Amino acid sequence: MIITRSPLRITLGGGGTDLPSYYREHTGFLIAAAIDKYVYITLHETFEQELIVKYAKMERVKAIDQIQHPIIREALRLTHIETPHLEINSLADIPAGTGLGSSGSFTTALLKALHTHEKNLMHPRELAEQACRIEIDILGEPIGKQDQYIAAFGGLTCFRFNKDDTVEAWPLKISKDILYSLEENLLLFYTGHSRSASDVLKEQKDKTLSNDKEMISNLHFIKELGIESQKALEEGRLHQFAELMNIHWEHKKKRSGNMTNPKIEQWYHTALDHGAIGGKLIGAGGGGFLMFYTEDKIAIRNAMQKEGLEEVRFRFDFEGTKIVVQS
Repeated sequence: MIITRSPLRITLGGGGTDLPSYYREHTGFLIAAAIDKYVYITLHETFEQELIVKYAKMERVKAIDQIQHPIIREALRLTHIETPHLEINSLADIPAGTGLGSSGSFTTALLKALHTHEKNLMHPRELAEQACRIEIDILGEPIGKQDQYIAAFGGLTCFRFNKDDTVEAWPLKISKDILYSLEENLLLFYTGHSRSASDVLKEQKDKTLSNDKEMISNLHFIKELGIESQKALEEGRLHQFAELMNIHWEHKKKRSGNMTNPKIEQWYHTALDHGAIGGKLIGAGGGGFLMFYTEDKIAIRNAMQKEGLEEVRFRFDFEGTKIVVQS
C-alpha cells in the first residue's frame, strides 16, 4: 500500500504568466503558496489481473491503453508501469474546478505514488517537469506550470519561467513574524461554483499566441505586480501587498469576459466594505474561491456568512508532494 499527498495552492502574485504562450516569448514570474488542503492517491497491488481506477468514476480494464482518465493513463505510460494488477484511488479535501490547482496536485501525487511503487527516487523538480509534460505537452491542456511546481515544492515559493522552458524556483525570503501574520490574515471563501479553467485559459493562450497587444500588455503588468508583491512581502509591507491584490484583480478581469460575474463582484465589494484591505478571485476565474487579506477577520467572516459563503481555513504547507504511507 502506498499513499501520497500533494498540496493545493494559492497564488500570491503574477498568476497567468506561467503559461507557455506567454513565458516562451517574455519570461514569466509568480509567487505561489502551498496550503494544507490536499489531493491524496492510494495505490496497491491486487490479485486480479486488471487495473482498477477510482476517481469520480470507477474503471476496471485489462490494459493501460483502455483507461479513459487521461492523466492516469499517461502517467502509467510515462512511468513504464508493467504490473497489470494495480488499484489506484484518488481523494481530495477540496472539489476540483475551484481554482486551487487540483489537477496539478493530482498529477504530482499520482506520479509520486507510481515512482515509489517502482522504487524511483524523484526530486521535486523532476516530479513537476513530468507532471507538466503530461498535462501540457501530451494532453495539450491550455494551462500553466505553477500548479505542478508549487505542489511538488511546497512552501511559499517564487518561480521564474524561462523562454527555454526551464523553471527557476526559490523560497520567498519572508520573516517568521510576517509569515505568521500573512497566514493569519488571509481568508478563503468558497463561492459555491466550480468550473473548468480550460475555457478562460484557452482564451488567454489564443490571444497571446496571436500577439494580441492588450493581452500581452496585461500580462506584462501582472508580472510586474508579482515582482512588487515579492518586494512588499519580503520587506514586511503587508498592507501594500493587500492593495496590490486589488490592482491585480482589476487587471485580471480584463483578460476575459468570463472572469467574473455580478455575484462575485457583490461578494468582493461586501468584503471590502467590512474591512478587507485587498482581495481577488483565486485561479482562472468564473468561480472557485475568493481570497481576502484583512486585520478584521470577525467582520468579514460575519459578512460572508450572511452572504452564504463558506470559509475554508488553512495553514501553509512546507512539505510539498510526499509519501504518507508505504508498506
